[in-house]
Amino acid sequence: MNIDGIKVVDATLRDGGLVNDFFFDDDFVRALYKANIEAGVDYMEFGYRASKKQFSTDDFGKWKFTSDEDVLKVIGEKDPRMKLSIMVDVGRTDYLEDIAPRSQSPIDLFRVATYIETIPEAIEMINHISSLGYETTCNIMAISKCTDEQIADALYKLANTSVSAVYIVDSYGALYPKQARKLTRLYHKILSPAGKEVGMHAHNNQQCAFANTLEAKDLGAKWLDGTAFGMGRGAGNCHSEALLAYLNGKKYHLDPLLKLVEEWMIPMKDSGIEWGYNTSYMLTGLTNQHPRTAIAATKTKDMNYTEQFKFLSYQ
Repeated sequence: MNIDGIKVVDATLRDGGLVNDFFFDDDFVRALYKANIEAGVDYMEFGYRASKKQFSTDDFGKWKFTSDEDVLKVIGEKDPRMKLSIMVDVGRTDYLEDIAPRSQSPIDLFRVATYIETIPEAIEMINHISSLGYETTCNIMAISKCTDEQIADALYKLANTSVSAVYIVDSYGALYPKQARKLTRLYHKILSPAGKEVGMHAHNNQQCAFANTLEAKDLGAKWLDGTAFGMGRGAGNCHSEALLAYLNGKKYHLDPLLKLVEEWMIPMKDSGIEWGYNTSYMLTGLTNQHPRTAIAATKTKDMNYTEQFKFLSYQ
């Protein structure tokens, strides 16, 4: 298997933080960091750097607002075997004020998250953050809601920036492998001539997150996201342990993540923190809808799936 140039990105703290409002214990974060290093993971995402002017620090844990100091407090001396990442959302971060030059930070990569209609603002962020010395990628969210023409226009614009890669982000878990292949080919056609790479961030509403990630990888996507035990918003994400098992060999190693799942992820889920596939999430994926209705149904244990499907079908 050719894994040259593959970058596995662990997004547990960031996507998983959407499940528990980013209230992670420092001991867990430290254990996740160490497990990722031993597993050979290339980047670990330390949550968001959201604006404290827009979001209350009383309502969210520190990984919603991740500071360099928070990261260093947990990891101590940075291990050079793995790079560190933070996500910044267009319109939800004070990036001009809150990001120091890379020479003063333990962070290597900022991932700029945007919807298709805010690509110009994303490009401004990418250019500014790149000028500070960081690597950058762009995550185009809710890609299943975009037309091919919209996607192509965005990709041509991003190809002219300093961005390293652009992600296919299946926010609603609506994509099937056939669609993942089509999108990966489209991304490559436009980005590759400019020296840019393709990434895949998949959600598991229709239990296709792992399959879609492999399809993208086999068609040349180099940036592959996963989360420990699939922890992420709603139905969750591609399981890091499944992805590393597929890539297992000289570079990637499964055992450290299996130990993390045993010692941390299972107890976390048993404590009442809820994520992962169920029929309500399948229905929002099937109808290409935001999972908010499924999140609400899951919280109230509403299993009237016929009515849910009827409601979603008319949205």
